[in-house]
Amino acid sequence: MDQDLVQRAQRGDQRAFETLASQHYARLQKAAIGILRDRHVAEDATQQALLDIWRDIRRLRDPARFEAWSYRLLVRVCYAESRRMPRWAPEMAMRTSEEPLAADAFGVVIDRDQLERGFSRLSVDHRTVIVIHHLMDMTLEQVAETLGIPRGTVYSRLSRAMDVLRAAMVPEVPTPTSIPAQQEVVP
Repeated sequence: MDQDLVQRAQRGDQRAFETLASQHYARLQKAAIGILRDRHVAEDATQQALLDIWRDIRRLRDPARFEAWSYRLLVRVCYAESRRMPRWAPEMAMRTSEEPLAADAFGVVIDRDQLERGFSRLSVDHRTVIVIHHLMDMTLEQVAETLGIPRGTVYSRLSRAMDVLRAAMVPEVPTPTSIPAQQEVVP
């Protein structure tokens, strides 16, 4: 069905493109949020990606490759947006639908906080590979094809990103040098 919509959109059918855009908007936005870590910037990136898709859809040679191609355009926009973003950004607020419901609610919040800190330490390249592979459930070969990079580069980025995330999940244990010395009280 997507191939038919893509072909019709390539011929200039706006309704076909509107249908395509509405079908794929949520997945594109999900990827943009994962890459950019800011919902508002991700919404702008998703909108820009949809404009780029509409503008360039006639250049798509194989309509069956629409999904990977649309991710590639989205990633380009996300890279451009990340260059415009300030280096420091406030933490994203937790939505009420994301509030933990588990018995160990504090543990879930701590884990999420540690992961978020780990994600903030990742470069856009590393976040992109993590998001597209894990969040969008693509194989590493599909990630390489989508990003237009060698498979070895995908493996390398994923490995380094996972190392950073694992390190962020290790609880910080105070070292003896970081504990302030107790002063003796002389009477």
